[in-house]
Amino acid sequence: MANKLRSFILILLAAPFAIQAQEAQLIKIQYLPEVRIDSGLKWEPKIEKPKKPEKAIFTTAEVNNPEILQRIANIYRMHLMAVEAQINNDAVVAETYITDALMAIQNAMNDYPQVQENKKFTELYRTVMTEYQAFYGIDEPIVDIHGDIFAVHQEMFMSENDWMDGANFILPENLTVRKTEVPLIRNRQVNNHIAYLTVRRPEIMEAWLTRSAKYFPMMTEIFEDEGVPTELIHLAMVESGLVPVARSHARATGMWQFMRATGSVYGLEVNWWIDERRDPRKSTRAAAQHLRDLSDYWSGDWHMAMANYNVSTRRMNSSVRQANGEKNYWEIYPFLPRETRGYVPGFIAATLIAMNPGEFGFEEDYKSELYDFETVEIQGSIDLSLLAECAGITTQELQEYNPELLRWATPPGETAYHLKIPVGTKEMFEENFRDIPDDKKHNNIVIHTVKRGESLGLIANRYGTTVRSMYEVNDGLSNLIQPGQDLVIPVPEGSSVAIRSDRPSHAQTARTSASVTPSTSSANRPANTAAVTYTVKSGDTVGHIAHWFETQSMAVRSWNNIGNIIRPGQRLTLYVPTGKKDYFERINGLSLAERQSLRNSGGSSNSSVALNDSGQYVVRRNDNLHDLAKRFTTSIQELMNLNGLSSSRIYVGQTLIVPN
Repeated sequence: MANKLRSFILILLAAPFAIQAQEAQLIKIQYLPEVRIDSGLKWEPKIEKPKKPEKAIFTTAEVNNPEILQRIANIYRMHLMAVEAQINNDAVVAETYITDALMAIQNAMNDYPQVQENKKFTELYRTVMTEYQAFYGIDEPIVDIHGDIFAVHQEMFMSENDWMDGANFILPENLTVRKTEVPLIRNRQVNNHIAYLTVRRPEIMEAWLTRSAKYFPMMTEIFEDEGVPTELIHLAMVESGLVPVARSHARATGMWQFMRATGSVYGLEVNWWIDERRDPRKSTRAAAQHLRDLSDYWSGDWHMAMANYNVSTRRMNSSVRQANGEKNYWEIYPFLPRETRGYVPGFIAATLIAMNPGEFGFEEDYKSELYDFETVEIQGSIDLSLLAECAGITTQELQEYNPELLRWATPPGETAYHLKIPVGTKEMFEENFRDIPDDKKHNNIVIHTVKRGESLGLIANRYGTTVRSMYEVNDGLSNLIQPGQDLVIPVPEGSSVAIRSDRPSHAQTARTSASVTPSTSSANRPANTAAVTYTVKSGDTVGHIAHWFETQSMAVRSWNNIGNIIRPGQRLTLYVPTGKKDYFERINGLSLAERQSLRNSGGSSNSSVALNDSGQYVVRRNDNLHDLAKRFTTSIQELMNLNGLSSSRIYVGQTLIVPN
């Protein structure tokens, strides 16, 4: 079996190099035939004979650029090292490489959202996720896509499914539109989306209008408090269909579809126990602040801000360059990803309909119980079913009041958790809560008895911990476990801060305005690194800077407490290998052309092999023993023997003895 796996590794080792040789290809968009549907609505649009639609401009050339291909190659290497570690029965190292590969995939999707349309990337994704599932014994899908909005997106934003020529779509007569700060432009693209929501899929719009009656009063209050145009609350319709627990394939979560990194910038706490992106009130405040920052970045242009909410700043700037520098959504429209091309027209369409539902054949006023609650303080981890009994509701109803809760119980910790319960039930709850015995509370340590067929990875996944953590609390633990063996399981801790009921829990430390200068954090500073400062220039993006300094975008954001928005003159701190500090310090003084040459050549990693004064090699970012063995004309095993390594795991800044 080991020989077969080693053969498998040798075959896959060639994959990254084959990937780099691929050239970009264009995707031709095919138009579907016209569809005629009887909507059954009171109002029927007048539709003239449609003209032949203009051919959409769509290319995957950017998706297949060298930067993305290099990332794919690097992730394949991590995957191979994970397989090799499992051959060596080193579960801890295997887990590290598997999680590193997953993090790298997530970073790639954060920096290049359009990469998900790349066939090579989707194949890589399946390969890494299959390994992850096998290691942790997971049978169900890793990413549980939740919410009907994502199926709607596939249909609503398909430019090739241009079933109606919006230029000939006639709006209801005497349509009244109140004055708004965000321009509600009407054109062919907007009319297409109005037709989709009123003629083709009116049940979708009706569901959104029903949910808006519950959430919009709360959202309006928050947007007014943050000084953001209140009509932008309709963006949540397009983002999630107003579903608090919506989760996309890319792991964007909640009513406002925050990625974890962006949410953390605005104070949203995410850990094993809770995910504040799923809390309607907290995520709405974060969304208002984020939209305000994006508007400031694009000089008050809300259409550009909304597009940037949907796609990365890097891609926005790329589209601006393709549009000859025009910073106008409708000018850069042809150069945006398909979903972003439908995003702003979809928002305008949903807003126009929601402001005038009766004129589009919907009810004038939708009734729903307002989003409101009382809170009670819960100390320690207590089963939700018991708490639901105290409130006189079902566990499911309690979870609907507290969608941020991810587990069976409230989070542990020294600070109390503010549990949301129905208005008018607080007194009854507190009386019932006093009767709960202390032994009903969970401890942070549990004992698991191994069953036949279980592995360390499977057990770690079940309890939300890691194999490494299990090794730390179980003396003498090995990769081979036996049925009947008792293992101590360290259950994850709760939040490091008090969880608030109405605002993002880290709001006091998060950047909440574009005018605030982010502070620098060394909490995540890697070992054996030195700090260097880079001053942002016009046209820079977080992704570019990360590439020049041979790190990851998420690391740059974490070190500087920023999101994706940076401005010329802003000073960023980056941590680089100590031995290469002089090299990276020079980047700040390079011209744009010189920095671009670094980007195109892949940074300094392509330079000649350099040894320190003792004739030893200093490990760099993306190094691995396989590549080093080839570089020094030796074998992985020889490098491990020379350096007394028990596994193939190496780290940046480590010094290695290499053959002469």
